Amino acid sequence: MSNMGARVARMFRNFNLENRVHREISKEKPRAAPRYEANLPPSAGSSEAVETADSISQKNDPLLTLLKSVYVESKDPAAAEDSKDVKAGDEAERRPLRFSLPGEPYGLVELKDVPKGKLTIVEALKALGSHQRQPETWTTGKIAQEYSLDLKDTKALLEFFVPFQVHIIPPKTDSAKQIKAS
Repeated sequence: MSNMGARVARMFRNFNLENRVHREISKEKPRAAPRYEANLPPSAGSSEAVETADSISQKNDPLLTLLKSVYVESKDPAAAEDSKDVKAGDEAERRPLRFSLPGEPYGLVELKDVPKGKLTIVEALKALGSHQRQPETWTTGKIAQEYSLDLKDTKALLEFFVPFQVHIIPPKTDSAKQIKAS
């Protein structure tokens, strides 16, 4: 609904835009206010400016040698330990892939393993299909254990992700054609 409001607002904003632009461009531009004349002595201001510019452009040898002697090397030991822990933990938290599509569909790289708590689409479809065909064998607990998933996530997956159900809505009138279930 907000999309329609944006369209109406854009329509009013762009209404007669070209004529309004030409009218604004053709207006006479306002003149700028005259600048205030400052009464500065010309010699005093310019000599200080020249001295400042000279001191900035000259090299200061003592400061340059001190700067060359400074060497900074920084290492964050906490970050180095964290990155090692993450790499070691990441390898331990992976499980081998259970099911995959034959070949390389859509040019995707073939996966060898998956992080624990995650599923590939093929594995999710396989688990959902198995649960739908044999719900007493493929229970929520067994699917969670088989694919190293959290029980809460598995329950949500089985409840909300249902790709295989087809609902045929009956027509409101008897004269309408209906697809017969075979």
